[in-house]
Amino acid sequence: MLFEPKASDFEATDLENALLRTAVGDYAAEAAVLLLANAGHWLPQLAAAGLIAVDYDDDPTGPPTGQAPGVGWASVTWVDIDPALRHGRIHGSSGQLRILRAAASIADGQALDLGDVASGLDRQHLQLLLAAIAHTGGSHEHRTQDFYPHTGAVFLSDPLPSLQSWPPRD
Repeated sequence: MLFEPKASDFEATDLENALLRTAVGDYAAEAAVLLLANAGHWLPQLAAAGLIAVDYDDDPTGPPTGQAPGVGWASVTWVDIDPALRHGRIHGSSGQLRILRAAASIADGQALDLGDVASGLDRQHLQLLLAAIAHTGGSHEHRTQDFYPHTGAVFLSDPLPSLQSWPPRD
């Protein structure tokens, strides 16, 4: 491969899909990506600052396909977020910074004062944070439980709605 792929070289939708493809099955990682994607501000900034690692979908050792390679896998380099903020490589409003810190906490376990974060968010961002927390907890996969005392068996039945759904995007 002549050049290493850069996140900033790809369309926003392709980058988001690659981030979600990498995160699938890890509710915390999924929630962090969805939080950033739905907030709208951070993915382009993180990509431009080189804070998203990407890899092509195509096999670079395979025969040429004649197609432009697409981004296949991507992940945010969470440990580099704080240094990037300190050095001014990325920036945002106070609410946007709270969303970024919440995503880093959800995905990477970075310490966070949840009361401070929630109290400084507008309604739209608070709804996103609540949806991310519900997603991290797996509430989109919860089902009702039926218990049969005479056998001691527990059966999962109907799916329940998420405690807080992701709002529709504009």
